[in-house]
Amino acid sequence: MSDLSPLIELLRAGYATDETVPLHAPCLDETDAEAVANAVRSGFVSSVGAEVAAFEQAVADYTGAAHAVAVVNGTAALMLALKAADVQPGDLVITQSLTFIATANAIVHAGAEPVLLDVDKTLALSADALEAFLHEECNGNIHRASGRRIGAIVPMHTLGFMADMPRIMALAEQAGIPVIEDAAEALGSRQRGRHAGTFGRAGVLSFNGNKILTAGGGGMVLSDDVVLAARVRHLSTTAKQPHPWHFVHDEVGYNLRLPNLNAALGLSQLKKLPEMLAFKQRQKSALQKVGDPPLLTGKTPHQQPNYWLLAVRTAGARARDALLQAGSDHKVQMRPFWTPLHQQPPYRQALRYGDMTHTQALFETVVCVPSSPRCAYG
Repeated sequence: MSDLSPLIELLRAGYATDETVPLHAPCLDETDAEAVANAVRSGFVSSVGAEVAAFEQAVADYTGAAHAVAVVNGTAALMLALKAADVQPGDLVITQSLTFIATANAIVHAGAEPVLLDVDKTLALSADALEAFLHEECNGNIHRASGRRIGAIVPMHTLGFMADMPRIMALAEQAGIPVIEDAAEALGSRQRGRHAGTFGRAGVLSFNGNKILTAGGGGMVLSDDVVLAARVRHLSTTAKQPHPWHFVHDEVGYNLRLPNLNAALGLSQLKKLPEMLAFKQRQKSALQKVGDPPLLTGKTPHQQPNYWLLAVRTAGARARDALLQAGSDHKVQMRPFWTPLHQQPPYRQALRYGDMTHTQALFETVVCVPSSPRCAYG
């Protein structure tokens, strides 16, 4: 293997296999299997079951949120959080162009349209771009050119690196716009001692199979607002009014509650989260020692990222593609950053502000590398 770069060698050495090294496979063991089996034995396998409530409480306790509501995935969580925060059809919602498309899709599912801004050195929504947009294009929460309301601001904490939340919150408060954090990738990340997703009026988590903690699927809405949390719960359970036998639904709702089987797995996984976070730190240190290409990190003061998906930054698009090809040649799964939203067919005509300098530079240079919690190179 002397023909491989030190990076490829390190990543292949982390797995005792001749098969493809996965980008981020779940870390599952017999305790997880037993937790799911116990849920099966209970007979409560759908959205009614003790594990759902227990998982919600455990996540609330871990993150410090007053309330947590479990739903089927992170996209649904974000859509419901936006609707519960009173985002209305025709509203505009500010977010970043460098994000997985689900962020924008959730905005559209809530009836609004995204406004795309650049990211900055944090890898997340640029506070400078947000300040400039609000100052130059808006009167408070009204977009001058269109006369439309800005219904929310949605920063996405990229790869677990958090946006500058104190500054974003100050700008949002001044403009009278609620903040809904897309913390789908940031379970375990903290800034100034506060967990991701607990700065805004609400925040959302994801428990997809590729996340640091998986429930096989699932998402969670975090909030200190009892009214918002209750509305998310109501909307996600078909807007059914409580009654021992009658089926009365007071509005058009959704069937989006998390099944008990998924909650059982998530609850089991959550017990191992501190161990997984510590392992991620060791993986990060091992990659830093390789040095070329350098490890990508978001530069936000006073934060402790979860290092969910580790990435390196190459010299340019050609070097990025060469590394991706080397990974493919040696069966090491890698991927570039997402194609920016303003270049995606559904959002090419979306309102955007600024030249997307940082977004484009990151897209052209970053490669995400295998970061599974069970990968032994840490």
